[in-house]
Amino acid sequence: MFTGIVEVTGTVTRLEKQDDTTAGGGGTSLTVSHCAEILTDAHLGDSISINGTCLTITSFTPSQFTVGVSPETLRRTNLGSLTQSSPVNLERAVSATTRMGGHFVQGHVDTIAKILSVKSDGNSLVFRLQPREKEVLRYVVEKGYVTLDGASLTVTAVDDEGGWWEVMLIAYTQERVVMAAKKEGEEVNVEVDMVGKYVEKSVRGYFEGLGKEGSGGNVLERIVGKIVDKRMKR
Repeated sequence: MFTGIVEVTGTVTRLEKQDDTTAGGGGTSLTVSHCAEILTDAHLGDSISINGTCLTITSFTPSQFTVGVSPETLRRTNLGSLTQSSPVNLERAVSATTRMGGHFVQGHVDTIAKILSVKSDGNSLVFRLQPREKEVLRYVVEKGYVTLDGASLTVTAVDDEGGWWEVMLIAYTQERVVMAAKKEGEEVNVEVDMVGKYVEKSVRGYFEGLGKEGSGGNVLERIVGKIVDKRMKR
């Protein structure tokens, strides 16, 4: 679990498609350096967020670490497009003493989004983004949370028909996340607020349950009927 508050930006040292070492496990591995400040309490097997993707530390030194990257992760995220010297957002998993400055972030990327435009608004930058899977838009609401490349950001506008949303990066955030340097056409990892998913599933289950009760009639009518019955019994 993470907060979406980026601790430091690291630098990709190596991305190996076939790493047969113990750290690589016979698959793809990613090594990130220039991040000594978040490795002082690192352990093998720790979870760490790289551009919003929860990965497991398989090897580390005082100044760099390596993670294994599964085929599913490469398909879902933008990690496969990283090259040597690419900057990445990093965050350690939360601890019992972590302040929840952002929101609950799992590090499970839902999709990637393309940057449609970047515009200045005072000293801030406004990014308009279009997700690869349009279905995630139902979880994106104005003034709600969205995680982009691991950074917890507030949605400033949504257009469901147009298939996009916008976020704004203030000057302070621009200096601390990799997205600030990205341009139109580039991609970011997206994780929507998981609370919306749980609410949707709970509501769907409730309505499906109502649909199985009795036969005929409108679901809304049955809901109203239950409310009236409950009131009448008081």
